[in-house]
Amino acid sequence: MRKLMVVLVVLAFRVRTMLMMSSCAKKQIGTGEAAPAAAPSAPAAAPAPSTAGVDMAQDVRAFEAEGIYFDFDKAEIKADAKAILEKKAAWLRANPSYNVKIEGNCDERGTNEYNLALGDRRAKAAQKFLNALGIGMNRMSTISYGEEKPACTEKNEKCWSKNRRDDFKLSK
Repeated sequence: MRKLMVVLVVLAFRVRTMLMMSSCAKKQIGTGEAAPAAAPSAPAAAPAPSTAGVDMAQDVRAFEAEGIYFDFDKAEIKADAKAILEKKAAWLRANPSYNVKIEGNCDERGTNEYNLALGDRRAKAAQKFLNALGIGMNRMSTISYGEEKPACTEKNEKCWSKNRRDDFKLSK
């Protein structure tokens, strides 16, 4: 059984190496067939996840970097936000092992209690929209930070508009 596993690992490494050689010349450096002969199981397993992990980490950062924004004192999803949520829904459907936490935020105007409630309505509006696009409620959670996590601290409309948002955080 162990011999079979070693043969499969070596075979997988060779196939991966051949694919890399045919698709990207830069990746050929340091990928020879001498490495599997010295230690067949360890080197074969290490390179593949690191490349996929970097790509997935970039995907996760890109997903989390794009929030949606709301009008003053509103929790309705705007047209531009719908397009962003549709992209997020497509990503979540393609990556079913990920869950998303939707974080509702507000600008500093209004009482703490009011802003917490408004942030909650904003997060739930995005959750409802994603659910309508096929993302299960069991994969989503919401939290309201009210005015506690501002993206901008200046006291003007341009800054306040950056704080009226939903942020998206992924987890497995």
